[in-house]
Amino acid sequence: MTDTKPLALVTGASSGIGYELAKQFAQHGFDLVIDAEDPTIDTAAAKLRAEGAEVTAVQADLRTPDGIEQLWTRVQGLGRPLDAAALNAGVGRGGAFVDTDWADDLEVMQLNVVSTAALLKLVLVQMTGRNAGRVLVTSSIAATMPGAYQPVYNASKSFVQSLTEAVQQELKDSAVTITALMPGPTDTEFFSRADLEDTAIGQGPKDDPAAVAAQGFEALMAGEEKVLAASLRTKVQGAANKVLPDSLKSSAHEAMAKPRD
Repeated sequence: MTDTKPLALVTGASSGIGYELAKQFAQHGFDLVIDAEDPTIDTAAAKLRAEGAEVTAVQADLRTPDGIEQLWTRVQGLGRPLDAAALNAGVGRGGAFVDTDWADDLEVMQLNVVSTAALLKLVLVQMTGRNAGRVLVTSSIAATMPGAYQPVYNASKSFVQSLTEAVQQELKDSAVTITALMPGPTDTEFFSRADLEDTAIGQGPKDDPAAVAAQGFEALMAGEEKVLAASLRTKVQGAANKVLPDSLKSSAHEAMAKPRD
């Protein structure tokens, strides 16, 4: 890598929103460090290099402390400051809380909560030390509602959203910005991996991950606090969730996420 371009970190970048975010950075003149747990991160890296970016691909499992350390060691080893970071890695699990395996629940919490918080701290310590940088944290519209039949995932995104907003307040007088990206249902592998295909939400309309990423990138570069992406449907749902009681939102989520008979 050279140091003539700004550098961005993107996690969960092998496919879906994460890959499309990395593509946005590449197309806007950034070099990249990208991470995913699976070998397809190398395929993603090759595609991103075709966009003109220098890319460091890291295959590391962020559900583990070793994976987080492995990624951050590679970032530091480049000897370049991060100008931007998109903390996007996440996983879901559908099903009633009493029916899901604890190992699966723990995986959701380790990736969505622990790794996001750990990397956010590492990134922000570096950025605030030089008073420069931008961070995009992938939250979800799920953060705005109790998630019947997807309870741990929604709770994990509520944690992410709360953490993001709290740190935004702490850094309000600095030049470092943090933006929450809050997608609705998006056409990615999320639903098959979360065992949600046999549900209304799994079979319903979904947003284009490229459109979600484009809106997220635009909001990040503008220093906005959050963006509901990408369709009007998602934005309307987000607005409605500000005023609807939690009991009604939980009932509505049950209708969307409960497996069909």
